[in-house]
Amino acid sequence: MEDIIHGMIFGAVATGFLVASAFFYRFWRKTGDRLFAWFALSFVVLGINRIASGVALGHGYEGDSFYWVRFAAFAVILVAILDKNRLVPKA
Repeated sequence: MEDIIHGMIFGAVATGFLVASAFFYRFWRKTGDRLFAWFALSFVVLGINRIASGVALGHGYEGDSFYWVRFAAFAVILVAILDKNRLVPKA
């Protein structure tokens, strides 16, 4: 029973990440702002990572490689925020 609940939670979180990615992708298409494109990419990576970690956990794999993928996704978000807020010299 516990495995079924964990699978449902992994699926719900992955769905949330992918829905958030779809929203950011739509905002990027409307505005052309790179911040939204980077956020969309990060949330796709997080969603796929959550699906992969759920499948791997179901097969008994408990490695730490999934944490590095999440770290990279959050690093992309941080870089996107810093890129958005960088100082642009005035002409």
